[in-house]
Amino acid sequence: MATRTKDYYDILGVAEDANADEIKKAYRKLAKQYHPDANSGNPDAAEKFKEISEANRVLSDPEKRRKYDQVRKYGGLGAFTSRPQPGGAPGGGGFKFDDLGDLGGIGDIFSSIFDFGKKGTRKQGPTRGRHVEYLVEIPLKLAARGGKVRVTVPISEECATCDGTGAAPGTALEDCAECKGKGEVTFGQGGFSVTRPCPACLGRGKVPETPCSSCQGRGQVRTKKKLSVKVPSGVESGAKLRLSGQGERGPGGGPAGDLIIKFKVKTDRFFTRDALNLSCEVPINVAQAILGSKIKVRTIDDKRVVLKIPAGTQSGTTFRIPRHGVHKGEKQGDQLVRVMVETPDLSDDGRKAIEELADREGLRH
Repeated sequence: MATRTKDYYDILGVAEDANADEIKKAYRKLAKQYHPDANSGNPDAAEKFKEISEANRVLSDPEKRRKYDQVRKYGGLGAFTSRPQPGGAPGGGGFKFDDLGDLGGIGDIFSSIFDFGKKGTRKQGPTRGRHVEYLVEIPLKLAARGGKVRVTVPISEECATCDGTGAAPGTALEDCAECKGKGEVTFGQGGFSVTRPCPACLGRGKVPETPCSSCQGRGQVRTKKKLSVKVPSGVESGAKLRLSGQGERGPGGGPAGDLIIKFKVKTDRFFTRDALNLSCEVPINVAQAILGSKIKVRTIDDKRVVLKIPAGTQSGTTFRIPRHGVHKGEKQGDQLVRVMVETPDLSDDGRKAIEELADREGLRH
């Protein structure tokens, strides 16, 4: 049986040339109607809501919508060839299957259906598991010095109740009705056809007679993987670390995908980062600024470094403490200390003394 591409325009009930406002209006109306909170206990409404949300994610994004329209224009898959053609797909659009990677649900469908090698032939054997990207927030100190952080990543794992078969314990597996036990289906139009793993049985050829109650027949359950991740010193927000084989396991015993850790460095209350330098502000009083002083300044390592303030220092002056900044490879930045002179609240006697000083030094004019 041929699998048809979802028509997101039909799902939202809008025309192909609908503008962004029309798409937004249609989505809001349908989302309100089918939202799970308004349809408690109605699985059909929940499924419809997911479909509506998926359609909105694609059609509300201009680039994703362009790619989807390109797929839809050629009737889903019928006009595509599994061999590279000059100029891309028919019509000269330069279409590649890789272009579908970010189309939400439809992108997942296409990427799971096809796994093309360099010469355009479908790879044989178990399918590799999905890569998982996970955002980890770390303090500035850990980013500056490096170290380890414990993370708990939501991930899909083989169901322990059914050992990944999807069948309830003590029950059997039967031939998949969709592919007649072959594990793959062929579809297409005209003289062109494509063979792909069966979506009903995930290419296994078998489906559970009685689905496992723990995983509802999927063979996988959502769980949490705990890992200790090494944070490189000098890492910045947006940097990624790939952990091979720590992603989700592939169906049918396929190899696991990768876990991609994306770092986000938290804002620090005392320090700000500028490349490899760490900057901070420290208050000093008027007497320290005028007469000079020595103050203790905290470093990123929670140590105290003595900083000499020369007499006559102006508010906003920046001092440098060498090699107390960020480590990155063999390089290390400095700590930049900006001193800000604070004006104190004076007693009557203190104010009088300042007035006498100002008169004597000619500071009033």
